[in-house]
Amino acid sequence: MKIRTFLTLAAACLLLGVNNSMAQTGASQDFSLQDFAGRAFQEAPATIYTAREFITMDPNKPRAEAVAIKDGRFVAVGTRAEVGAAVGKNARIDKTFNDKVVIAGFVEQHVHPVLAALTMNTKVISIEDWDAIDGFSPAVRDEKTYKEKLRAAIAGHKDKSKSFLSWGYHHYFHGEMSRALLDKLAPDTPVIIWHRSCHEFYLNTAALKKTGIDKTFIETLPQSAQEQSNFQKGHFYEQGALAILGQLGPQFATPESFRKGLEFTETYYHRSGITLACEPGGFFSKPMQDAINAVYSDTKTPFNHCFMADGKTFAARNPNDPAALIRDTQQVLSWGQGRTWYLPKQVKLLTDGAIYSQLMMMKDGYTDGHHGAWIMDPPVFGYAFQSYWDAGYQIHIHNNGDAGMEVLLGELEKAMARNPRTDHRTVLVHFGFAAPEQVSRWIKLGGIVSANPYYVTALAGRYAKLGVGPERSANMVPVGDVMKNNGSLSFHSDMPMAPAKPLQLVWAAVNRNTAEGPVMGPQHKVSVDVALRAVTIDAAYSIQQEKKVGSIEVGKDANLTILDQSPYAVAPQKLKDIKVWGTMLEGRVQPVRGAMPKAAPALKGQAPARGSSRPDGVEVSRAVIVHLAGLLGHFHADDHGTLE
Repeated sequence: MKIRTFLTLAAACLLLGVNNSMAQTGASQDFSLQDFAGRAFQEAPATIYTAREFITMDPNKPRAEAVAIKDGRFVAVGTRAEVGAAVGKNARIDKTFNDKVVIAGFVEQHVHPVLAALTMNTKVISIEDWDAIDGFSPAVRDEKTYKEKLRAAIAGHKDKSKSFLSWGYHHYFHGEMSRALLDKLAPDTPVIIWHRSCHEFYLNTAALKKTGIDKTFIETLPQSAQEQSNFQKGHFYEQGALAILGQLGPQFATPESFRKGLEFTETYYHRSGITLACEPGGFFSKPMQDAINAVYSDTKTPFNHCFMADGKTFAARNPNDPAALIRDTQQVLSWGQGRTWYLPKQVKLLTDGAIYSQLMMMKDGYTDGHHGAWIMDPPVFGYAFQSYWDAGYQIHIHNNGDAGMEVLLGELEKAMARNPRTDHRTVLVHFGFAAPEQVSRWIKLGGIVSANPYYVTALAGRYAKLGVGPERSANMVPVGDVMKNNGSLSFHSDMPMAPAKPLQLVWAAVNRNTAEGPVMGPQHKVSVDVALRAVTIDAAYSIQQEKKVGSIEVGKDANLTILDQSPYAVAPQKLKDIKVWGTMLEGRVQPVRGAMPKAAPALKGQAPARGSSRPDGVEVSRAVIVHLAGLLGHFHADDHGTLE
């Protein structure tokens, strides 16, 4: 230990001991000791960072010239003179950001790291651009191009002993898919096509054989699963998809491929400027959490990642016992490590089906006559909601349709009438469709909104013609109604339901362009300021982290996102093109290095994080099955991963 450091520590200990003695004897404090302590403090000076501009997201001081950081927190924010005066002449000056625009670190309120790792590890051919593990994959939104891309990708798959996996197919864009089509493209190679919604699979004959799925197997399934399985077509959806996960799991994840996928997401989130991400109850599997911790938990990870409990699982495990439901939920609080942790007293529930599958519950149904679906049946949802409400939980609810919204509103109104709570921050997540009066009721009841504005970009143009119609599509993700009612609004990507790129979410909300070009629902555009708050301070507020992150304020963690340009200074259409130079996490500067790798390197070697276990191949495959089935919402698992 250096002598200067030793003296500093000794002075601090001496000061503490003398002050304790004075407190006990009532003696007055000696000035020379104060002076000595001051000199000791200066031995570990703050660092002053200057920049072209600091965008603080603090309404009381929206811009700053400089910030001072000490021990991973902001200790001064303001003009260069103000910051210098606050921390003293011994502060170190760092001009790394002098030509950059610096904003409070981006907060990604809702991502799915497991799904992102798995999907990006396949051959991605999707309806939007993706930076995937095997390289950039441009958007494909027509049948002809999709079939050409798929044919070429299968032809390039040389190892026929391994299944060819592709994610991103969507029937509303890419046309008919079937076992016969895949057999024609790949008579000898096992092929598995994973639908863009993640709720459906298509298998060719070779894949059915490899996974052991035959008519006899299907006949052993529950009737509901048989009804949602088409062996002749090789199509398995919803409960049919659930039923074959045990056969598919080993095809999707080995320990090596899964770790590579997680390491890729680590690079991806960092390059997007994310400093805090949250997984909202996507799974209930200790082996899966251990696998995530092995990548995300160590000190070198460039972001923090929190998780919350999967309430639908615990409600299914404890259908008639609210006290047992809460006790069961609390067990996950110890599952995190280091930079991963579980949020106490926060839980996720679900009402209706996925918007990408057009399974949201809509009051007026669908133009083509099909029907939506419940993920949690309303009585089960009501039981879970009221139980968590009475236990003082903040409840986050996946909801997409206006009929689902009505069920959700009914439960919140019932809870507030029966057991009123203030600052409950019940979060409406995704926010696909809602009538203006529903939004008004929600906000008056104290609810807040976390929306995915990317739905408009990806889906509104096509849904105006198929299933939903032009009027309702123009009101997809109606954030304008949130602002009219002075509601709290945050954004999330739900990756892989959208790329985890906060600036792309900002762009989507400010412009509301569809992928086809035209603007959809201009009345729901928001300002740049509102959109930036939605990926910083308001996103932090939605998960009760606003006192720690989300803005550049004294006492908060020194988390920053460093940009080449100011979002306020570029044309609205250019917002998504602003380059992220890097981030700062709790005072550590983290530049983005080079272009997105074609295959993510092992960022920290092959060893698991300290204190974490590394699941073997069986555990990983099993955990993947549990996770995917949990996201489909049709079954639950106990803490050993046993399917029930």
